[in-house]
Amino acid sequence: MDHPKSRTLFLHAQTLMPGGVNSPVRAYRAVNRIPPFILRAKGCRIYDVDGHSYIDYVGSWGPMIVGHAHPQVVNALKRAVNHGTSYGAPTPLEVRLAEVLVRAVPSMAMVRLVSSGTEAVMSAIRLARAATKRDLIVKYDGGYHGHADSLLVKAGSGAATFGLPDSPGVPADLAKQTLTAPYNDLEATRRLIEARPGAVAAVIVEPIAGNMGVVPPEPGFLQGLRALTAEHGALLIFDEVITGFRASYGGAQSLYGITPDLTCLGKIIGGGLPVGAYGGRRDLMEQIAPSGPVYQAGTLSGNPLAVSAGLATLKLLAKPQVYETLEAKGAMLSAGLADAAKAAGVSVQINRVGSVLTVFFTSTPVRDYATAKTSDTAHFARFFSSMLDAGVYLPPSQYEAWFLSLAHTEREIQRTINAARAAFASLTP
Repeated sequence: MDHPKSRTLFLHAQTLMPGGVNSPVRAYRAVNRIPPFILRAKGCRIYDVDGHSYIDYVGSWGPMIVGHAHPQVVNALKRAVNHGTSYGAPTPLEVRLAEVLVRAVPSMAMVRLVSSGTEAVMSAIRLARAATKRDLIVKYDGGYHGHADSLLVKAGSGAATFGLPDSPGVPADLAKQTLTAPYNDLEATRRLIEARPGAVAAVIVEPIAGNMGVVPPEPGFLQGLRALTAEHGALLIFDEVITGFRASYGGAQSLYGITPDLTCLGKIIGGGLPVGAYGGRRDLMEQIAPSGPVYQAGTLSGNPLAVSAGLATLKLLAKPQVYETLEAKGAMLSAGLADAAKAAGVSVQINRVGSVLTVFFTSTPVRDYATAKTSDTAHFARFFSSMLDAGVYLPPSQYEAWFLSLAHTEREIQRTINAARAAFASLTP
């Protein structure tokens, strides 16, 4: 598959932007390809400047759960833009979205809208430190919570892809405020907290890890974190930027029956536009300015475009059987991929929760960052290339999640499985 227009654009982009992109993984360095430059998208397909069509399993990294350019979302945006794009003032729309979020997410008594998942996490951690009057944060190896300084310690997502788990530019004294433990290791977390009595402000966790690839929580892990943090006076923060309205309508916390103290949201709640939110117990959220002394502000927070797209998306997700449909699509795809790999004699581990999955090229069960890193990234790169040439658009990193949408039909899923069958076969001598 040739991409002359994308190649020309990429060469020019590299003279204007670092690496030619505005987010590192888009540069395709981990898969040794020129990234296709995307012109438009509709349903479960995206179209590049060279005229190629792809079945899309990136979905803008998760937000496009109802499909690209869904008519109800597009119409909501058209109505909103006709009234202006941003006011820097309170709007009825942001009140409506706050009502939807508070009703849907068990832990949220109050919510603050922001413009990105990074901003949501950064603000939640500031609030946790202020509320507990403690400084230390515990996170998990391979967990990515945005690019705020103190969280780029043993980070996943793009940082894992590039082998840069710790970023230059982060002061050593600040990095010392972040402790790390292996995901799914409750006892390691306990040891960290008990060794520093009264010092840990919060434990932040992706309840379903998605930035080292998809790694589900093992039985008892999240329940143990809830009990452990409560015992030691630390807050439990769920980073549900990926899992919010993806794992279930109420997020992973509804799926697993856990109520964290604070929750961070993003992606789906903006319907594909820049958005984030954090919320939790009323006594905590009332410490945010102007109700309390913890300062956080944003010019575009709650802007009418993102809020309108988010409301339209969440209305579609509130319909009956939506999550059963997504589960069935995910099960069909993962079963087909597993059969295709087995037929080719290729060792893979397929981790899936609902409509998100990762195919790890390893024979080792993947339960944390260390086991995710046993994957054969060279095999992944070859598999990725074969799939792209067959018209299947995957995340260009072994350590990312594939996202299905309501727009993926059985026909597209079967085409994906057929492409995978050939891609796996190409990996064997």
